[in-house]
Amino acid sequence: MNPKSQIPNLKSAKPAVFLDRDGVLNIEAGYIHNVEDLHLIPGVAEAVRRLNDRQIFCCLVSNQSGPARGYYPIDHVEALHRRLCQLLATEAGAKLDALYYCPYLSPPEGGTNREFTRWSSWRKPNTGMLVAAAWEHDLDLSQSFVVGDKATDVDMAHNAGCCGILVQTGFGESVLGGKYQHHTKPDYVATDLARAVDWILQQMGKLEVERSSKLEDEHHAKQPQSQNRASRYLDYYSG
Repeated sequence: MNPKSQIPNLKSAKPAVFLDRDGVLNIEAGYIHNVEDLHLIPGVAEAVRRLNDRQIFCCLVSNQSGPARGYYPIDHVEALHRRLCQLLATEAGAKLDALYYCPYLSPPEGGTNREFTRWSSWRKPNTGMLVAAAWEHDLDLSQSFVVGDKATDVDMAHNAGCCGILVQTGFGESVLGGKYQHHTKPDYVATDLARAVDWILQQMGKLEVERSSKLEDEHHAKQPQSQNRASRYLDYYSG
C-alpha cells in the first residue's frame, strides 16, 4: 500500500462529537455484569439523532477496564455495545458512526488479567482513541467536542485540542463538587447530553458563520488584485 494513501486529507477533515459511555449515554451502574442492565439516560437517543440528522460524526470513546480487572471477558464489552446501539436505534433511529474503547489497565491501577494489564495511550486522559478515530475517519480534532461525566474526559479533550464538555449526569455533579477524581475546567457544563448537543450545535453554527465570513474576506481581498491586473492589461494594449 502506498504510504501516502494512509495520510488523512486535512482539507476534507470534519468535526466530530466524541461521547463517553457510562453516565453520558447509559445510566451509570458501575461495572455492568448483565447486558440487560444497560439502560439509556432519558433523552439520549433523541440527542444523538439530532447529531445524525446534521451529519455530524458521532463517536463513542470509553474506558472499559472490566476485562483487565478480570470482571468479565472482552466479548461482554462488545455485547454491551451491541445493546447500546440497539437501544439508540429503537428509541430514536439514532446511531454511532464509530466505537472506540480501552480495555487496558496498568498494574498500579488494578489490572490483573495479563492479556489486558498494561499502560496504554488509549486510556483516558491519554488521547489514543481520539487520534485513532481522527486518523481513520478524517476528523479535525481542533474543531471537535468531547462530552463526558468525568474530569478525565475533559482532560483528554484538552490534551487533544478538543472542546471539553462536562455533563451533570453520571459522576458529573461529584466532579463539580470536588468529590470525585480531581478539579478540571470544562469549556461548558451541561445538565445532560441533550443540553450539551444544544450548545454544540450553537457553536458549530458560529464556526460556519466565521468560516463563511473568512472565505468572503479572502474573495474580496483577491478582487482588487484581479482588477488591477485587468487594468494593466487594458492599459498595455491601448497605450
